[in-house]
Amino acid sequence: MELAARRTRKERVGIVISARMNKSILVGIERQIQHPTYGKFIKKTSKLIAHDENDDANKGDTVRVAETRPLSRRKRWRLVEILERAK
Repeated sequence: MELAARRTRKERVGIVISARMNKSILVGIERQIQHPTYGKFIKKTSKLIAHDENDDANKGDTVRVAETRPLSRRKRWRLVEILERAK
């Protein structure tokens, strides 16, 4: 089996928090976890820095990002597509 066929890259859907950097965006990935004692569901947010080659994404857009090789110290994701523009 080929190496490329075995490799599966993670993909996440999130909302752009900031698009002020050059060719980079900050994406918030929201997930729900259950509190271990009380059982209530809590929203947790992870922040990812993603590479946006054409500076297409704006604040509030819903985007899909994929894992990639390290592009800089904190940038390990790239923009795949913009699913929905901010209203």
